[in-house]
Amino acid sequence: MSAPRSRRAPSTLPRLVAAASVAVAALAALTACSQPVPFDPAPDAADPDCAAVVVRLPDEVAGQAERETNAQGTGAWGSPASVLLRCGVEPPGPTTLRCVSVDDVDWIIDESDAPRYRFTTYGRTPAVEVVVDNDVVAGTTVISDLSPAVAAIPAEGGCTDLEELPAEE
Repeated sequence: MSAPRSRRAPSTLPRLVAAASVAVAALAALTACSQPVPFDPAPDAADPDCAAVVVRLPDEVAGQAERETNAQGTGAWGSPASVLLRCGVEPPGPTTLRCVSVDDVDWIIDESDAPRYRFTTYGRTPAVEVVVDNDVVAGTTVISDLSPAVAAIPAEGGCTDLEELPAEE
């Protein structure tokens, strides 16, 4: 017969290390989480074209990581959020504000609240509005990053220069 083996109580050190590892991982996950960016949805945020835009939004805009939002038809990037997008805003009418075309998407630029610039698509229904903190990111980079997603909304028109308008007789 063999002699009975002595049983030792299992060492608690490996269990403590494992528990500490789990606690550190949980703490890291909690600190990585941030509160959703609060938004009031635009009047036409439920438009199916807005859904098509939102599913195409990039994970990063102008080097800023995407953030969770609390409203339909919205997007946000940066911590704190320096780029805010709302789809479903009222399409703008004729304006004298500067208009630029980026990747076949026309944007009206409102600089009246600088350094916060408001870019609104022109010639698309529903319209998309993007507010950019120009102290943090360049507006031109932002609309360049967002134009491919916004192009999901079909263009119905675009910017024109006064020179392009027919002459009155």
